[in-house]
Amino acid sequence: MKFCPNCHLSYDDSANVCGQCGGPLQMIPQQFRQQPQVAYDSADHTAEFSAQDISDNKVFAMLPYLMSFIGVIVALLAAPSSPYTMFHVRQGLKISVTSILVTIVGMIIPFLGWFAAGVCAIILLVVQIICFFRVCKGEAKEPPIIKNLSFLK
Repeated sequence: MKFCPNCHLSYDDSANVCGQCGGPLQMIPQQFRQQPQVAYDSADHTAEFSAQDISDNKVFAMLPYLMSFIGVIVALLAAPSSPYTMFHVRQGLKISVTSILVTIVGMIIPFLGWFAAGVCAIILLVVQIICFFRVCKGEAKEPPIIKNLSFLK
């Protein structure tokens, strides 16, 4: 890769003069060339599971998001040896426990707690819907907001 020392524009190795100022181009040493950065999502665990496990147990992985605790129990009984299902069981449990805690706080604190609990319940419902559609796509990503809670790792 070459660059113009006057304009600071970069060009292909085949170019000899700058297209803007007409000055001579210089080679960029290898150690100073920018390496492409690979984006990494630490919350995405899809690569940890086999495609066969995902396709075989996708329905059971949906249950914790559709049916809360009952879905967790059914998923545990139906596919106990599936790592993909167990990942989504843990995420579903996090959402269910968080919604129970939000409900308790809403009952303890009058007026402001009721409003806050209602808003949090809507947020948790949206997170559940997001997780459900991620399972439909065969993904294993930790839910937004809930992933910051450290219990049930």
